[in-house]
Amino acid sequence: MRAAPAPFAAALLTLTASALVAGTTLLAKALGTGSLGPALHPFQISLGRFAFALLALMCACAVLRPRLRPVGLPLHALRSGLGFAGVTLMFAASAMIPLADATAISFLNPVIGMIAAVLFLRERTGPWRWIAAGIALTGAMILLRPSSAAIHPGAVFALGAALALGCELACIKRLSRDNSAPKILVTNNVIGTTCAAVAASFVWTAPSGLQWAALAGIGVLMVSAQACFTQAVARADASFVSPFWYATLIFAALYDVLLFSVWPDAISITGITVILAGGLLLAWREAKAARTL
Repeated sequence: MRAAPAPFAAALLTLTASALVAGTTLLAKALGTGSLGPALHPFQISLGRFAFALLALMCACAVLRPRLRPVGLPLHALRSGLGFAGVTLMFAASAMIPLADATAISFLNPVIGMIAAVLFLRERTGPWRWIAAGIALTGAMILLRPSSAAIHPGAVFALGAALALGCELACIKRLSRDNSAPKILVTNNVIGTTCAAVAASFVWTAPSGLQWAALAGIGVLMVSAQACFTQAVARADASFVSPFWYATLIFAALYDVLLFSVWPDAISITGITVILAGGLLLAWREAKAARTL
């Protein structure tokens, strides 16, 4: 049953979710840069994200007892593989470039998802969506700093994360036709944990107690963010809450300043602003389209 409409609560829940998601990249950066001990490989960080998220989900399922038998396992596997690749690349990027830059580039995933939906799900889209996509992609090109002697590998990793997560969005849209949210989440984290465990086995180093706590924090924060966002869209239209999701960029920049003393430069601010403009234009058009239905 859908919760009673509550726009203020929905906005607050979305802002909370965005702060939590930015927190996962903050912890990943701390783990990947050696701030909490010897630097961990992104594969190990991804394993912590999936394994502890799965643990939290199974605890919730033990109470709620939803039906979990998934439909369309090959597509679930593809979605989870894309998600694992996207998360790992994002964690690698966050250790190499400012959090705000990595987060902003990864926020191209709705644009990539739209393009993938057009190509593979045969969805139709109008000129305004393509304009918004073009604006956001322009912002990403600015953040890639193509005028530099060499594009920073961290920016390339963040772009790869956006591509993988955008294609994952198209898979989720298709899976949602036949699977409930609990089925999708649990199946994704089971497969993601398996993939991450295999990959991490080749680079494994024993984490310290503080690093284990940070790994657990990444998984719990991610699940908590998903729960907050799910509750937000239950209380207001997705087109209403989507713009608040871009606060993740603000939280990421704030965390970077407070904990790592990394201030965004003029190029970062310009690129982030352009991506925000494209994302907000897309959200506005989605809201307008929803009102005409």
